[in-house]
Amino acid sequence: MTDEFVAEESWLSGAGLQAPAKAGAENFPVALRLLPARHRRHLMAVYAFARTTDDAGDLAPRSQRPDLLAELARDVRRLYAWLEAAGPGTRKGDVDEPRLDAVRGLAGVVTDCAVPMQLFLDLIQANVQDQTVTRYETFDELAGYCKLSANPVGRIVLHVFGVASVRRAELSDSICTALQLAEHLQDVGEDRRAGRIYLPAQDMRAYGCTEEDLLATSAGPSLRRLIAFEAGRARALMDAGAPLVGTLRGTARVAVAGYVAGGRAALAAITAAGNDVLSATPRPGKGRTVAELMTTYVRAR
Repeated sequence: MTDEFVAEESWLSGAGLQAPAKAGAENFPVALRLLPARHRRHLMAVYAFARTTDDAGDLAPRSQRPDLLAELARDVRRLYAWLEAAGPGTRKGDVDEPRLDAVRGLAGVVTDCAVPMQLFLDLIQANVQDQTVTRYETFDELAGYCKLSANPVGRIVLHVFGVASVRRAELSDSICTALQLAEHLQDVGEDRRAGRIYLPAQDMRAYGCTEEDLLATSAGPSLRRLIAFEAGRARALMDAGAPLVGTLRGTARVAVAGYVAGGRAALAAITAAGNDVLSATPRPGKGRTVAELMTTYVRAR
């Protein structure tokens, strides 16, 4: 085992250990307390993997990020090969085990819920893309990024609850893209300082916004109008995907309603802040999120 791999494994393991502490800062309830223990366990395992992947792409030393992300992808492939080797007529000991805690933690999710490997690889690929793509010309290009960075999470959730279907996946994609857009709007200033912009350049020009405007201490009138437009676009996507809730029953319905509620509450917080996403990060209070959850759950058809 090389010194480089030991360093990568140590960094990735450390990131995985911090994941549970970060869960409370998300717009959506990662593992609602109302859910059965098995579902909570699987969702937290998925969250730990996604958080570790994002941290490798955002927080690791820049020169190490490509290697860390490549090692995550290799370890995901090891996991699936190792689990497949547990079948009849094969010897598990002949296949390398996954090495990283965040990946090993997915074993139960994969075996219990039959989650396709590509969904985890897509989440890694989104972070690989972040290393070289820092601007998006059109909304369609940005939506293509969300297809990698956010939509796989919703599809994994459907598998966790055993309710995956083609139509539900399409509705879930709309919800997850909206959630990703809401997060981008909340983090405009932070992302710009990190060298990335997730506002379509085409829209920025249309509203008379420059990249320098995103570094101000408060949003000017042009930027506020742009944020309002992008929030409306995200809200429309959320509304288009919300019928997914009505196709579900039991704990799956509660969980997905929670994701929708978290996104709607985040967008409401942006509006309540006058679309100024630079003075402070607009975050919804728990009361607003709970109210959105009840409304989403009850109104679902």
